[in-house]
Amino acid sequence: MTGHDITEEEQAAYLERGRLLFRANCEFLLGAAALEQLPEPNATEVAFAGRSNVGKSSLLNALTGRNSLARTSNTPGRTQQLNFFFLGERNKKDGLYVVDLPGYGYAKVSKKLVKDWVKLMREYLRGRPNLRRVFVSVDGRHGLKDSDKELMSMLDETAVSYQIVLTKSDKAKMAEMEKTVAKTEKVIAKNVAAHPKVLVTSSVRGYGLDELRGIIAEMT
Repeated sequence: MTGHDITEEEQAAYLERGRLLFRANCEFLLGAAALEQLPEPNATEVAFAGRSNVGKSSLLNALTGRNSLARTSNTPGRTQQLNFFFLGERNKKDGLYVVDLPGYGYAKVSKKLVKDWVKLMREYLRGRPNLRRVFVSVDGRHGLKDSDKELMSMLDETAVSYQIVLTKSDKAKMAEMEKTVAKTEKVIAKNVAAHPKVLVTSSVRGYGLDELRGIIAEMT
């Protein structure tokens, strides 16, 4: 929860709501390569962005408890469209769109692909009134890269709330992660649309996933 002075009961209820939300049915809806292909904005929506191979797909799979929900690959740049999933029952108002955004920051893709990615992202961010937050996955071992900061600038420009999620915390020492968190929070303090709290997660060990589920459930 966003407050600091919550009771243990409130914290438990908050985490339980997140657990129940992500235990619901989750189905793949469509992959959109253009704005006109997007589904109607008739439910709360959150999106996941990140550089290629930072563990974004693994994070989505771990959150939903489904090993193959979002494709994982050792080949950077595999996801080249907006992949929409729906969590919950589509005929009810308490469902959730979960969007897996194309990976970015891979040097070997063509300039045209980068240009198309930027165009699609800008159109998406400007055209989704139901988009509550973008979770930007960042490899916890390395911290923010220039391409992450470019995306953050785009999110600031389009006034879309976003939150940094550090991944692969199981592959770094605790002291190193603490330094990365502090450094990241210092950087994002200058970004108007950034949520001030940096989340630390591990898809392998499940660390931080309950909190992230709870944060998302609060938005529905």
